[in-house]
Amino acid sequence: MNQKKFILYAAVIGAVVGAWMAGGDLHSIFAKIPALGPDRSLLDHRSLLGICLAIFVVYSIYWEVAAKNAAAAKSSESPSSRAVHVVLVNVAFLLEIAPIHGLGRFVPVSVPLMLAGISVESLGLLIAIWARRHLGRNWSGEITVKVDHELIRSGPYRRLRHPIYTGILAMYVGIAMVTGEWLAVVGLVLVMFAYWRKIRMEEATLHGAFGAVYEEYSRGTWALIPGIF
Repeated sequence: MNQKKFILYAAVIGAVVGAWMAGGDLHSIFAKIPALGPDRSLLDHRSLLGICLAIFVVYSIYWEVAAKNAAAAKSSESPSSRAVHVVLVNVAFLLEIAPIHGLGRFVPVSVPLMLAGISVESLGLLIAIWARRHLGRNWSGEITVKVDHELIRSGPYRRLRHPIYTGILAMYVGIAMVTGEWLAVVGLVLVMFAYWRKIRMEEATLHGAFGAVYEEYSRGTWALIPGIF
């Protein structure tokens, strides 16, 4: 994401958060499409929804700043492959965060559940940042092999091969808990597919780069969740 796109992205999100926090009414925008009408029960708690969105903005800003530290790539996935991932995760995010009727709710609006979702999202953010700091200059948004690439085994990488993705997926789970919409579940399935696809491609790349060393590392670790996957 270049600087202009990032500023525009932040401005749009800021405007939406401001509208929710100020009590903005979205009904006029979607009045002609009932299924896309605002979920008023959710918007009655727009302050919690705003916190949920703000956590994601913090994640985006941190990633944008930390990306400047990454080492040069020796090889990387094709732009079209990267574009597939970016489209999937962004569509998933929009499906999760949109306060609209859509497919209806899978749970009634519940402040305790929303607060639990914010806690899960915050924990996911902390896990992702913790892992990102250990990965250091080896990190890349694309699937790459860096110049002087190292196989990191410190911090969360002692047990997990993709702890950043663990954190990011936890953030999406937290958002779904906050919104309680079936559209959010669709978004969650979409983002899980996006990262399943990326993990398969990334592990193939790392096997090619590190060979038997990565095979040994894989046997002693889990992809995302210890004891499960």
